[in-house]
Amino acid sequence: MQQSQLVGSSHAEHLLECTWRPERAAQARDAAAEFLLGVRPPLPASTVQDLVLLVSELVTNAVRHAGGVSAMTLRVDRHSIQVIVADPSPVQPQDRTPDLPGRTGGFGWPVIQRLARSVRVEPRPGGKAITVTLTR
Repeated sequence: MQQSQLVGSSHAEHLLECTWRPERAAQARDAAAEFLLGVRPPLPASTVQDLVLLVSELVTNAVRHAGGVSAMTLRVDRHSIQVIVADPSPVQPQDRTPDLPGRTGGFGWPVIQRLARSVRVEPRPGGKAITVTLTR
């Protein structure tokens, strides 16, 4: 898993950003949890839990439905937290009926939409990027 960290400021706005290329949701959760340990002031526990769940669902969906993760970026500033997951598929996420007795899923996309303040899906060369934003 590749990692690079950038710390800087822009117009008195402190920004902490890190990018990885996880192959599995567990790697993404671990990377996000470690990254969040460096955020100052610390985030509320409920926000950390929501963010780790969002990361897990976004990466799981990218691996399961879109051919993997091209890049996962976490970005924190004074006001918000963003998770950006890029994948190699141009196909937009789809709502589907959750499969309660089976194992085919259908829960991730509604969870993402419910937890995030905003969700944006943007086409990119060679795929798409999904950006979810939480209030800090």
